[in-house]
Amino acid sequence: MLLCASIIFYGFWDFSFVPLLFLSVFVDYCAAWYISENEDLRKKKLALYGSLFVNFSLLAFFKYLYFFTENINQLGSALGFDNSIPVWQVTLPIGISFYTFQSVSYTIDVYRGQLKPIREFVLFANYVVFFPQLVAGPILRANEVVWQLDQVPTFSLENIRSGIFRIMGGLALKVILADNLASFVNRGFAMNPETLSAVDVTTLAFLFGFQIYFDFAAYSHIALGAARLMGISFPENFNFPYSASSPRDFWQRWHISLSSWIRDYLYLPLLKVTPNNNSQGGMNLPRSYVSRRRGILALIATWCIMGLWHGAAWTFVFWGAWHSILILSHRAIKFISKDFKTHRMLHIFGTLISLFLLMLGWIPFRAESLGVTLEMLTSFVDPARWFYLGMRENTYLVAFVTLIVVLLGPALWRNLDFLHHSKNRLVMALSWSAMTILFSITLIYLRPLDQFIYFQF
Repeated sequence: MLLCASIIFYGFWDFSFVPLLFLSVFVDYCAAWYISENEDLRKKKLALYGSLFVNFSLLAFFKYLYFFTENINQLGSALGFDNSIPVWQVTLPIGISFYTFQSVSYTIDVYRGQLKPIREFVLFANYVVFFPQLVAGPILRANEVVWQLDQVPTFSLENIRSGIFRIMGGLALKVILADNLASFVNRGFAMNPETLSAVDVTTLAFLFGFQIYFDFAAYSHIALGAARLMGISFPENFNFPYSASSPRDFWQRWHISLSSWIRDYLYLPLLKVTPNNNSQGGMNLPRSYVSRRRGILALIATWCIMGLWHGAAWTFVFWGAWHSILILSHRAIKFISKDFKTHRMLHIFGTLISLFLLMLGWIPFRAESLGVTLEMLTSFVDPARWFYLGMRENTYLVAFVTLIVVLLGPALWRNLDFLHHSKNRLVMALSWSAMTILFSITLIYLRPLDQFIYFQF
């Protein structure tokens, strides 16, 4: 039933891509079994490499073919070659970046001996195509969810209540916050970047940072809530990332399933370090690698690849390089100041600086081109563009109010979580009343939704 539901769900977008989805499922199912049944290391590697080749070839074809051919043609034109490669426009299958990573992680874990192969094909297929998280994550590990899919869950009113609360909370984040911020962001990024001041650029960076956070966290909440209705628990994908005290801390809180995947299946293998196979976020570097050239190069390469995973454009590579520089800078500062006692005010100052630099990193993520990105960032080095305001006044007000709400988010969530889990009848009544009010406000704002941002990745 779950498998049929997932196929129908994916088919609402385009049934013609369902066979492509199941090609990845079939390849990794067979590769894992072949790996487990052979003692010959060479044959194990051959099966693993075959799985990686098929999966990433499909991802490269559908996601990066246009990017590669366009850049090759531009390079050829610059070198004086007249003949150009035909540029094909292909439709990007929705969710391909997510289900490819999820399916591949299973094969790698079996190869590493960290996981036994799944005997039932339907069970493995459900792990890959389970509809709540199929198109935009979180990216699950087999050991987190397969055992739950392999048993009939006991009916629980708490699961129903918790699932509904999560879905409603996610829907509210999407329609009340993310979609309304989108109009300010779209207007700002549509302006001539040469007319924007440093204040304007900062405001737009914060607004888009809030928009993409509310948008993606909304989908994650809905996915977790939908799974919880069926008695299945997913690990959290966000943990108030804008309360992070450093760039490293940010990536232990933002899109946790992706950052942990990149760490375990790309970054640590580049360092020849055995991963611990957990889905906690972050890219912690072993201390022995801090001063080594290999560690620095591995980090930069990992982040540039992570940027390309998000989109086939140089702006995303720039975004990845930006975050690698922030993390390396933080490590250098931490290494220099390790013998000094950190004052609380310095900690607060570091948190604010981290927030500012992390928000600026969203500019290449949203800008139309690398040229626009660089033009916006140059406003910070041109004193003539520091202080004037080029946008409507309510844009700055919305950004400021949203910032206050986001900073107060952790304290607000702790109180709401207490209300949600309290057994006191009065508290439960207040909790349901608050959810009813939130649902009513959501209906007021409900309209044809803007596409979830991460659907394009």
